[in-house]
Amino acid sequence: MALVAGAALLGAGVASAQQTQMIPSMVYRTGPFAPSGTPTADGFADYITLLNTRDGGLNGVRLKVEECETQYNTERGVECYERLKAMGGTIFSPYSTGITYALIDRAPTDKSVIFSMAYGRASAMVGNIFPWVFNAPVTYWSGASAAIQFFAKEAGGKDKLKGKKIAHVFIDIPYGKEPNPVLQNYAQELGFQLELVPVPAPGLEQKSIWLQVRQMRPDFVYLTGWGAMNAVSLKEAAAVGFPREKILGGWYTSQDSDTVGAGPAAKGFRGLTFHSADRNLELIKQLKTQVIDKGQGSQNGKHLGEIGYMRGVLNAVFTTEALRTAQAQYGNKVMDGEQSRWGFENINLTAEKLEKLGLKGFIQPIKLSCDNHQGDGKMLIVQWEGDHWKTVSDWIAPENQKLMPLYLAGAEQYQREKNIPARSCAKS
Repeated sequence: MALVAGAALLGAGVASAQQTQMIPSMVYRTGPFAPSGTPTADGFADYITLLNTRDGGLNGVRLKVEECETQYNTERGVECYERLKAMGGTIFSPYSTGITYALIDRAPTDKSVIFSMAYGRASAMVGNIFPWVFNAPVTYWSGASAAIQFFAKEAGGKDKLKGKKIAHVFIDIPYGKEPNPVLQNYAQELGFQLELVPVPAPGLEQKSIWLQVRQMRPDFVYLTGWGAMNAVSLKEAAAVGFPREKILGGWYTSQDSDTVGAGPAAKGFRGLTFHSADRNLELIKQLKTQVIDKGQGSQNGKHLGEIGYMRGVLNAVFTTEALRTAQAQYGNKVMDGEQSRWGFENINLTAEKLEKLGLKGFIQPIKLSCDNHQGDGKMLIVQWEGDHWKTVSDWIAPENQKLMPLYLAGAEQYQREKNIPARSCAKS
């Protein structure tokens, strides 16, 4: 009996000694951008729950999600960052270009990883100048490149874009403005007329905007909206008779919340994404059986499988695979900021690794490095069929030979403004 009691006490001691890695989650489940933010927050939380329930965490280290509501507000976002940092957070996903910009300067001093997945400052992919910021697998500049490639294909070739008119309708906040430098560069190179059409945030009033667009008679429209704005854009475009087949949305304009909210006006709408819309992934099945069906899912799995939900899952995959990679180097324990950064810089999601994660075909294999914090991600175009997304393109690679000089110029300008040294990646 004493042996049994001793064993029980020993087991309790082991359980109490188990380490816990705190995972910050900066969310916006309220406000005008909640339709976009809520599914993403759900997917992020459910993937962490899956790792805990199925695997016991990461190599014996439990994971604990701590949410903080930002309402997509930069000031509130900085407050959340400070609160979560004080609780032990090392990897932060702001889910906001504005909040990301506000945190970039703080990251080196705080030794905090800022993971702005496919958003934020595009030039932060230059890792020797932005050592604490990662924006894999693509950037908004990648998206602008893919959009121009798509419009060129629709027109019959890049040379056919000369003399055409392309309008960029964007929410008038840092996120919406981010593609403009690349679009302007392409306009100069290819000879098309670029019209920039800002939409005052939060974008709930757009009747005059789409009347203006119709009067412009653009050959193509690139739409960069967010939250409740997106459904309004599609409805107002339909109301003035602007053809939806001329509109291509960016990836944060092309989620289920956007198209369902727009109703019939969204059918046939096409948008970019940096991952597939496949709802038959092995990982989705595991999330359903091991999290949702057991009553442990965020909002009972209301958004399971949606593009926004799976985007949150992917964000959690990058976060936890960075930690897993760091554990292989530093041991199975809680990672600090510098170790977390090392994990990100050594992520290598091969095809075999993605299949093991239940994500076969979901994204293209990707590898990050000290000097390239974006990697070599690719994009797809999907079309809304009324109740689901259909993939209508092959994987599209951004024209990085054109973008790289722009990335470097933007990073070097930041370096001069802040008077900071560049890190030597050869020594890392």
